[in-house]
Amino acid sequence: MKSTKVGIINVTGYVGVELARLLHQHPYVEITSVTGRSAAGQKLGRFFPNLATYDLTITAELGDCEVVFSAMPHKESARECAPLVKQGLRVIDNSADFRLHNPQDYPDWYGFTHPAPELLKEAVFGLPELHRQALTSTKLCANPGCYPTGAILALAPVVKENLIGPDIVIDSKSGVSGAGRTLSLGTHYSEVNEDISAYALEGHRHLPEITQELNLLNPRQKHAVTFIPHLTPMTRGILSTCYATLFPGKLAAGKKGVEELRQLYTDFYKDKPFVWIAADPPHTKQTYGSNFCTVYPTISPQTGKLIVISCIDNLVKGAAGQAIQNMNLMLGLPEVTGLQALPVYP
Repeated sequence: MKSTKVGIINVTGYVGVELARLLHQHPYVEITSVTGRSAAGQKLGRFFPNLATYDLTITAELGDCEVVFSAMPHKESARECAPLVKQGLRVIDNSADFRLHNPQDYPDWYGFTHPAPELLKEAVFGLPELHRQALTSTKLCANPGCYPTGAILALAPVVKENLIGPDIVIDSKSGVSGAGRTLSLGTHYSEVNEDISAYALEGHRHLPEITQELNLLNPRQKHAVTFIPHLTPMTRGILSTCYATLFPGKLAAGKKGVEELRQLYTDFYKDKPFVWIAADPPHTKQTYGSNFCTVYPTISPQTGKLIVISCIDNLVKGAAGQAIQNMNLMLGLPEVTGLQALPVYP
């Protein structure tokens, strides 16, 4: 099979370098162009020693390719991606710039007017577990945010089956790599080590993604989501604990209800190769370096509340790995291609 030529815009960030790492083992693609204006002219394997086998030179502008991954920040990414989509290239955008369907959400949540609002109708939200069929025919994939990936996968089965009330609480804890490579005081080792902190209590930018997708799963109910992210002293990983009230009578009481809940999740994800239903509450290390999302659903015996825990690697299933999973679907390949490596342990 002929290799597809792939380009990465902004390879010098954490998502960009993770794309390069994962694509190295992909049997049907060849990276032909990587950009990074601050590092233009340098060898990729020199700039990132872990990629020493690459002989590519980082350039300022994108070269010849058929599929493009953008790892640019929000606002900048839309300007880069829009012309490429119009040229007929397949584009997977890792920023937030095409995730939200309503153009007015961008001034409200991201502080800019969208430069290509007409493309929001074409873009497919790249969560394959929910939008697999649509991804096979789109030219523009909006790769989900890391927090929404874990939270939506945790809640999708019960929302789809209308088992829970509208009020949902999502408590998420993320590693520091989610903040990117740009230096900031809040991500210095001395600030983060032996510390945990909540942030964005006034509303995190990933909240509208979560609400949008949950409402699409169950249009009969408008969900009121309380989402609180936390920064934790680890490099990779997101653990989300989600809480909601179960509608009375939907599940049996006691252990029987927990069994029914687990069966619901098992059935919902039975043909979704990257979601594991865990037998015990999962740890972030159990997904480290992999494209898997581990989900553990249960019911509090004291309150009868739904509790669902999910774990992902924020740079793989939460970013680069999921982007490649989406590319596979867009190219008509098995979605697991190049992504079947198991998590790293210890």
